Amino acid sequence: MKDKLKSARFRYLNEQFYSSTSQDALQFFVKDPDAFKAYHNGYMQQVIRWPVKPLDIIIKQITPTLKKSKNSSPVVVADFGCGDAKLAQAFPDIKIHSFDLVAVNQYVTAGDMAHTNLANGSVDIVVFCLSLMGTNLQSFVKEANRVLKTGGLLKIAEVASRFDNISMFIDHLVKYGFENAKVDQEIEMFIFMDFKKTQDISKTALKKKLPILELKPCIYKKR
Repeated sequence: MKDKLKSARFRYLNEQFYSSTSQDALQFFVKDPDAFKAYHNGYMQQVIRWPVKPLDIIIKQITPTLKKSKNSSPVVVADFGCGDAKLAQAFPDIKIHSFDLVAVNQYVTAGDMAHTNLANGSVDIVVFCLSLMGTNLQSFVKEANRVLKTGGLLKIAEVASRFDNISMFIDHLVKYGFENAKVDQEIEMFIFMDFKKTQDISKTALKKKLPILELKPCIYKKR
């Protein structure tokens, strides 16, 4: 019965998360920190059932770049919606900024990832791993564009069922100052996308004409 109640609370919180802005979600968890713990624990129970863990794929993809950087100029990474910051823990010698609504450990900076404290053009790689949640996705992508260096890499991993039209999503995201570098749909359940920053949209009139970015909520079934 306890497990069923925990599962029900996770599903409720998950639905709230997807149907609100990041600012509203932040205020909700500030008022009820235990709710984030309940959400995080429920999410981890879902993850262990997956045949592949998207973050493991991203870690494998960026490892060569991060290893090479130790012998040249340092690479800076920003993990948006980091959970318990496994990415930062996997690379203790790399500067990785980890952001989420609540800081579950010392690696995480709590706050709204639509408004981080990072300087303009200060990051080489931005990661969104299953974290494009809420109703203001475009705010997250704008922030990624702001903090990334020109030529910097935006990496996105999302559940495939969230996309009504993957081509349209990519076309819209490109208008936020990015170039489509790679799309991988070969792994079951998930889509992995790489984009390169080509333009700083904060300095152009383009920011007034940006399309709305939308993804379907990821709804977990009762078990």
